[in-house]
Parts: sequence; structure tokens; C-alpha cells
Amino acid sequence: MLKVQRFFLEIKKSDYNIDLDNNPSDIKIYLDSNKDININKFFYKQIGKDHYWRDRLLWSDKEWVKYVNNKNLQTWIMKINDSLVGFYEQELHGSKGEIELIQMGIMKEFHGRKLGSILLKHIIRNAFNANVRRLWVHTCSLDHKYALKNYLSRGFKIFKKEEINFET
Repeated sequence: MLKVQRFFLEIKKSDYNIDLDNNPSDIKIYLDSNKDININKFFYKQIGKDHYWRDRLLWSDKEWVKYVNNKNLQTWIMKINDSLVGFYEQELHGSKGEIELIQMGIMKEFHGRKLGSILLKHIIRNAFNANVRRLWVHTCSLDHKYALKNYLSRGFKIFKKEEINFET
């Protein structure tokens, strides 16, 4: 049994004043408007294998289709030229005026290039352009070693902490 620290973070539109410069020209971040379950499965498996993402590994294709076709779920893809680099999934909670960042990650071979920072800037800009009041996420000590630091450096604030038991 492993003790894991989990952090719930938020950034509110009213506190949003971060300089969000444009991406380098070879980086493209775009919405997967086709809702292709294979994209979500690929990133979940590839990025998640280093961070104990395993809940969805047992899902059938039918479960993936149901998840990806949630009308409030969006999957965004990051590419450099033709290479898949990373992704994020977010769910709009319209009645609450918020977006939940569900998954975010960069492929291991692209680590160390500040691409997580670029992707997070995109996420924040996109959320507040969608006219929501709040963007929130949770991360934990099993995620990338700079995940928490990245969120905090972009203006997120911790609103809840907990310690959970995790079976490896």
C-alpha cells in the first residue's frame, strides 16, 4: 500500500491575469472533433503507464465510445509537425460555469521541453474564452514530478488536499 498525496486545484476567471503567449509555429493543438476513441485510448495507455493510470484499461470499446461521446467532453491533441505529443480531456459543467480538466499529459519522449507548460497555457486560455468562471483539476504525487509546480506557476490554487491509500 502506497500513501499518495492528492491535490485539487482551481483557477478562477476573476484571478486570471497570466501572460499567455502564442505557441511556437511547429506546435499545433486542436480539438478531436471526430471523437475517435482510439486517440483517447492511445494517450491514456501511453502517458498513463508511467503514472499508474489504470481505471480505464479494463474498459470495453463500448465504454470508451460512451465516455468519448459525452456531449460535454472534449479531447484536444498536441502535435509537433506530424508527431503526437500530448493531449488533454476536459468536461464542461455548464450549470456550474466551470470546466474540469480530467486528463492532461505529454508523451515521455517529449518531456523536458516545457511542452506541458505550453499545453496548460492553452487549456487556461481556451477555458476562459469559453466564458466559464472556473477551471479545476486534481493531480497527485504519482503524476509527473513537475505537474503540481506547473499548475501552481500558472495561477492555480490548491483548494483541497488529501492522502489516499493506493495499491500498486
